[in-house]
Amino acid sequence: MRRARRPVFLSLARIRFPVGSIASIGHRISGVMLACALPFAPFALERSLSGEAGYSAMLEAARSPLGRVVAVLVAWACAQHLLAGVRHLLSDVGVGASLGAARASAFAVLIAAACVAFAAAFLP
Repeated sequence: MRRARRPVFLSLARIRFPVGSIASIGHRISGVMLACALPFAPFALERSLSGEAGYSAMLEAARSPLGRVVAVLVAWACAQHLLAGVRHLLSDVGVGASLGAARASAFAVLIAAACVAFAAAFLP
């Protein structure tokens, strides 16, 4: 009698994803982050335009350590989502659809989004 094969435990940390899938997953994650951040944008705008006290409160919140982390994450999410979206649109029309070009554009998207986040973290 043959033994039934049991399911194999897959460790996601051991799976090596291609760079294109990392860029695609980053596109999805950044979209979710932007959708979650969207309801707070009108609140922040309204609060900062309500008067000098509201503006000072929002400026203080943005300069706090948590505010800086949120700003860096939102900057990364905007850059990642925009650049990966353009990459996907171009590949849909056949531009950069070859394997080498797709890998290069995925690397470019990831590096450019990281540079934008780095600039948001360290520029005043």
